[in-house]
Amino acid sequence: MKIIVPASSANLGPGFDSIGLAVNRYLTMTVGEESSHWQVDHDLPNIPHDETNMIVQAAVKTSPVPLTPHRLTVVSSIPLSHGLGSSSSANVAGVELANQLGQLKLTGEEKVQAAASLEGHPDNVAPAIMGGTVIGTSLGDHFYAVKAPAIPYRLAAYVPNYNLATADSRAALPNQLAYSQATHASAIANVLVAALFKRDYQTAGKMMEADHFHEPYRTRLVPELSIIREIGHRCGALATYLSGAGPTVMTLVPNNGMDLFARNLRLHGLEIPLWKLAIDDLGVRVED
Repeated sequence: MKIIVPASSANLGPGFDSIGLAVNRYLTMTVGEESSHWQVDHDLPNIPHDETNMIVQAAVKTSPVPLTPHRLTVVSSIPLSHGLGSSSSANVAGVELANQLGQLKLTGEEKVQAAASLEGHPDNVAPAIMGGTVIGTSLGDHFYAVKAPAIPYRLAAYVPNYNLATADSRAALPNQLAYSQATHASAIANVLVAALFKRDYQTAGKMMEADHFHEPYRTRLVPELSIIREIGHRCGALATYLSGAGPTVMTLVPNNGMDLFARNLRLHGLEIPLWKLAIDDLGVRVED
């Protein structure tokens, strides 16, 4: 049995901790034979191979019944500490592992509840489970997630060769916002969501680049963001935003505009290979 979980890109500008989309880079976990103890085989740096592995921890916390340990083999093309939901993919893989081994028969909504409870918010885990673009939040101890219509653009991910820990990126944020600033930032996010559901992508693109919640404070940590955004404007891109806590910079590009955009990045000295991605609309899945 294989459990396949897509990467995810969160925030989309003003949708801070609430909007995310799934992309076609994957964590693939093969569930092997039963064992006397959990064994997680992988080649990821500084990640445990035993029962303290995040995937195993998520599975144990999710299942109401004891799970028989298995040997797991994990292969991931999702970079760590780069704003593409690497920890979220591990938590979702753990939830699905518990679902399969414990025969829990969880619904999609129940998987979101379990994974978001582990993460604290649904912006990465909900699209990794549901696929596509998802808007989510919590009220009390319940998480809500709503899937938006498919966005008809490709994704160009500029993935710097340096890591940016989420804790460091969050430390750059202010402790509070002025009331007027917060209400304006919220209104921008509201219009973004309305435009996504209306399929008014020109308006959506403008809102993605008008964030007041986090990007103004994180730009100094990811100087490539403003440069790539300007290049995107000249190349017909819909919008450029900081993916999650960064440092990945994501640009929504017309289906026929990827080569032009990549060429212009190189002309400006941004030589790191561009990841040419697509939105994954399926979310987590299981293969025999």
